[in-house]
Amino acid sequence: MEILLPEVASFLFDPWRFKVMWGGRAGIKSWSMARALIAQATEQPLRVACGRETMKSIDDSVHKLLSDQIDDMRLGHLFLVQKKQIIGANGSTFTYHGMRDRSVHNIKSLESVDRFWFEEAQNGSRQSWNTLIPTIRKPGSEIWVSFNPVLETDETFQRFVSDPPKGARVVKTSYRDNPWLSQEIRDDMEDLKRRDPDEFEHVYEGTCRPAVTGAVYKDQLIAAEKEGRITRVPYDASRPVDTFWDLGFGDNVSIWFAQSVGFEFRLIDFVSDCQKDVAYYLGELNKRPYTYRTAFLPHDARAKQLAAGGRTVQHLVEAGGYRVRIVPNLSIVDGLAAVRTVFNRCWFDADKCADGVQALKHYRYETDEAMSDSKHQVFKREPVHDWSSHPADAFRYFAVSIQEPAREKARVEAERPPMRVGVWS
Repeated sequence: MEILLPEVASFLFDPWRFKVMWGGRAGIKSWSMARALIAQATEQPLRVACGRETMKSIDDSVHKLLSDQIDDMRLGHLFLVQKKQIIGANGSTFTYHGMRDRSVHNIKSLESVDRFWFEEAQNGSRQSWNTLIPTIRKPGSEIWVSFNPVLETDETFQRFVSDPPKGARVVKTSYRDNPWLSQEIRDDMEDLKRRDPDEFEHVYEGTCRPAVTGAVYKDQLIAAEKEGRITRVPYDASRPVDTFWDLGFGDNVSIWFAQSVGFEFRLIDFVSDCQKDVAYYLGELNKRPYTYRTAFLPHDARAKQLAAGGRTVQHLVEAGGYRVRIVPNLSIVDGLAAVRTVFNRCWFDADKCADGVQALKHYRYETDEAMSDSKHQVFKREPVHDWSSHPADAFRYFAVSIQEPAREKARVEAERPPMRVGVWS
């Protein structure tokens, strides 16, 4: 079978454990991988799993891209395109998976795949990679990775570009490798290069940003990096650990583990997952060697249920033996201010908190399109709600909670009646 592919993608037919294509937009990464996987699936029965860090519906997957390529390659007679999977006449299958769904069923279903394609892998977390790689263990199995980089410190960039693993073939692509580049894209590129050369370098040349556009904690994280506060932070067994939770069943639940030592706040651990019940998260706490003091839960924990059979999260955590306090229900804007106030006193364990720190780096304000123009970008008052929101919200609850005693003291002082000064005669 003759397959039309750009020269830069020819290595996709060679035997490599990891096949990585990264770079700028219009670099023909996804198109090439889709066509190569389809071609291989016609030659022999292959189980192909296609994953993304988050996938709330089939619309978030590469299902449409694969379907379109099957039609374009005129191979429709060899594949049955169904609503949620593609089945080949020879027994090949294409299925779709969200990596943040780390349920036993989802992970077990990947053990016998021949190819795993991680598309838009720039947001892949350390936990996702650490779960995925040992799962794809069938003899001759391969992991395919395609992404446009964002930050140099992101897990996927570090793992496959900065320090590639053994058995990896890593190829950077750009619009120069695309022989089918349309005139519309060429015009858009020239316009962007003229208006914003730095943005052009990121979008089309694939250079990493110093920070995401509109990053909420840009200055605070840069300072933490420069001051060496993202490093190894050991657990102090002589001091208790508090946990700070953000709750959501369909979305992620995130928990920060923190100790207060002198004037420092030490973030020593982090847990984030989805579609799990409270028992799972209590199990995560229990298997760690920490001595706990208080679990700080958001205000909706009094009502919210995570498959709890009618019992609230607060009741379930308390039944697990943990003392619970409800975080004051401040506005998001006030909560962001609380984070900025305490950030310079925070230390983060670079390994255990890697996914949490990555989320904080990607937490960003939404662009106000109506107020922005080609020269000035205006942002809305509240951040975007995406995959980074839950870790950032849990961190906001941490900041609000540790500042609460000071706020309470100030409130009491403000409500205290003024002292009367008498005059002795």
